[in-house]
Amino acid sequence: AAFISIQAFPALLDLPQDLEVSAVSCGSRHTAVITRGGELYTWGWGKYGQLGHGNNISSDQARRVEYLVAKGLRAEEVVCGPWTTYIRVLE
Repeated sequence: AAFISIQAFPALLDLPQDLEVSAVSCGSRHTAVITRGGELYTWGWGKYGQLGHGNNISSDQARRVEYLVAKGLRAEEVVCGPWTTYIRVLE
């Protein structure tokens, strides 16, 4: 099982340098960002599938949500709840 660090203070995002982030949202134990290109990256606690990777695996590394790419969807907005992630997409 992945170790998910929980901290009550700001932290730098560890993302690939070529990504330009346009939006970010934090849940109680997970984080989601949208890039200027409309890709969604998530990481953190994934017990309830809130990371959007089709499983309940947690990860300390940001991973792109491939489902959106496969469907040709662009994320525009993201809001994380305690155990959920909501996005608004464009086709």
